Amino acid sequence: MSAPLAERMRPTTLDDYIGQQHLVGEGCVLRRMIDSGRISSFILWGPPGVGKTTLATIIAHQLETPFYTLSAVTSGVKDVRDVIERARQSRFFNAPSPILFIDEIHRFSKSQQDSLLGAVEQGVVTLIGATTENPSFEVIRPLLSRCQVYVLQPLERDDLLRLMHYVIEKDTLLSQRQWDVQETTVMLRYSGGDARKLLNILELVYESAPAEGAVVLNDEIVSERLQQNPLAYDKDGEMHYDIISAFIKSIRGSDPDAAIYWLARMIEGGEDPAFIARRLVISASEDIGLANPNALLLANAAFDAVMKLGWPEGRIPLAEATVYLATSPKSNSAYLAIGEAQKNVQQTGNLPVPLHLRNAPTKLMEQLGYGHNYKYAHDYEGHFVEQQFLPDDITAARFWHPQPNPQEDKLHERMKKLWGKRFE
Repeated sequence: MSAPLAERMRPTTLDDYIGQQHLVGEGCVLRRMIDSGRISSFILWGPPGVGKTTLATIIAHQLETPFYTLSAVTSGVKDVRDVIERARQSRFFNAPSPILFIDEIHRFSKSQQDSLLGAVEQGVVTLIGATTENPSFEVIRPLLSRCQVYVLQPLERDDLLRLMHYVIEKDTLLSQRQWDVQETTVMLRYSGGDARKLLNILELVYESAPAEGAVVLNDEIVSERLQQNPLAYDKDGEMHYDIISAFIKSIRGSDPDAAIYWLARMIEGGEDPAFIARRLVISASEDIGLANPNALLLANAAFDAVMKLGWPEGRIPLAEATVYLATSPKSNSAYLAIGEAQKNVQQTGNLPVPLHLRNAPTKLMEQLGYGHNYKYAHDYEGHFVEQQFLPDDITAARFWHPQPNPQEDKLHERMKKLWGKRFE
């Protein structure tokens, strides 16, 4: 029996690797490390099907170093220690450390992660972790401090089309048939930046095509095949990423009924309650924001309650938070503001802090003008005095733009009263 298409076409060199050029393109960080022959421990964070496992395998292959792999789903502390001991015995003088690849590292318990610390710190192994979850939440701080985190992005449309053509031309089975590619819109939409989903769809279309003539690929055929076999593009149980997307978008769209429905789907599907609760905290910050600051407090309280209660009672605070967020007024002004500010920082670099805003803990700093002419706001009427807080080169920059809702209207009026035309 032939291996699945995604396995048959897994690339073995960076030249065949599609996507993530910000990491593996010429002169980029991972490419430089690989070309140097030495890598440090890192964690690959990104959605399913964007090449995390493939990239780790390619790195081990190109460095010609022993490669050990563990799955956080099936491995315990003993498995971790056994692999570390084997790595210790297989290491040669001056040779690169063996690579230990841990898939779904976010599922490792604290004790499992603790068991890695010594080996990573001593260089017994070079750790490459793969996760679909934010490592800041799921990886213990001591381990995270020993690893760089690299973010992988969903594949772009051009990447997916390039992959499609490459597979049709190179795969041992698909290349034996002539292909008539008429439309790709539905295939790309269902793929959602996930290479594995795209390959699963191509394989389904190939397997269901008539024995004679060209294999036709168009929107109607893809839709029909996926309706007949709705899990065909989600063979690895990744449907929960689609459902959490529907859940968040229902909250953002102020539809409490839809939001509760998708919550029920996740609960009945056995979803991790922490995964759901974390998304509620993100939604409260990103989508409700300053329109209702209490939303973040309630979402965070729901998170704490779920951790204390467990199942099945934990579903109740999750439901309460879901309805509250869905029915709350919405604003993403803070989300947009931090994005604009980060973009400005990336463009302008490390602009100097104005002298009057700097601390002067030493006599020399005081002599150099640090802290001179700083006005202490509490010494003035209304606890406010106008002065410059931004760097000299961007004194007129605006990042936060209030959106029309009762809460931000009040904030906007206060800023206009304090700063005048700057906030008109």
